[in-house]
Amino acid sequence: MPSNQAQEFLFQRIKEMLPPTVSLTDSVSEILHVSNDSAYRRIRNETPLVLEEAKELCDHFHLSLDQVLQLKSNSILFENIRINNQHYSYEKYLSDLTRLTQYINGFNRKEIIYLTKDVPLFHNFYFKPLIAFRYFFWMKAILQHPDFATKAIDLNAVPSEIEAMSTTLAKTYTHVPSVEIWNTECINSVISQIEFYKDSGLFSSAADIRIVYQALEETILHLKAQVEYGRKFMPGENPQTKKSNFRFFYNRVILGDNTIFVTTDNTRTVYLNYDVLNYMTTHDENFCNQCYEDLNNLMRRATVISESSEKQRNIFFGILLAKIEDRRKKI
Repeated sequence: MPSNQAQEFLFQRIKEMLPPTVSLTDSVSEILHVSNDSAYRRIRNETPLVLEEAKELCDHFHLSLDQVLQLKSNSILFENIRINNQHYSYEKYLSDLTRLTQYINGFNRKEIIYLTKDVPLFHNFYFKPLIAFRYFFWMKAILQHPDFATKAIDLNAVPSEIEAMSTTLAKTYTHVPSVEIWNTECINSVISQIEFYKDSGLFSSAADIRIVYQALEETILHLKAQVEYGRKFMPGENPQTKKSNFRFFYNRVILGDNTIFVTTDNTRTVYLNYDVLNYMTTHDENFCNQCYEDLNNLMRRATVISESSEKQRNIFFGILLAKIEDRRKKI
């Protein structure tokens, strides 16, 4: 690609990624430490970008320089977001996810497509007992936080700020138009986690186990209500006051892999979740386009059960609820 076309392509990609309220000229000026006039001349292709400037812009916006120059390469640039006890706390993780979801919702055209193999993070935060259990599990088993090494599960011990942040994240997600692609295996992991800690003797009583299963059941029933209305809302809210913003697919074809595809105006982004809480993200155009095509192919083979298909909806949620009831009977 000629250098002037590559420069034009780069600034077009950056413009697509910026929120509508943010000035491209101001952003470029700040990143390159040049005046607004100098930034404007670069955007207009009147002043060529030097290689170091192009690299700074690509690094800042997590773009691939190979892609900008249209070089032949199988490499894809990902940004890695990994939670840990030293440098990136669980609180910061929740806060950043909330800001990201608010950022997505700020665009005129936006959509999240979520192919999942687990209960998506946002749906864990409707009821306090499940918030408390998931917090304990993540802190002890995933982050291996030293404060949780010898702790038993206390459903009343979740910090109030964690509960509030979790609820805020769930509520923020209800505002973003979304597509979710589930299968009947998605609930298995959380049930396995409850059973593991039950067998390990880390619940203080059988009553607490029943409380967590009750919260999980209420979560699934609330999700079913959202699917039925085709609208996302929090427990206690009136769905009739909400916009139609939720499509739900019953996927019987493959087991998903926690892929989150986000569209904001003309920009596409893929988030790949791994190790339960961590994720990688890319704006690579070819990768995102292929991912979008794959998700659409899967949706064409799945069954839409939001708003319509009452029989299939009842079958799907009946299977999930039966799994919970089966475990509860054995407590």
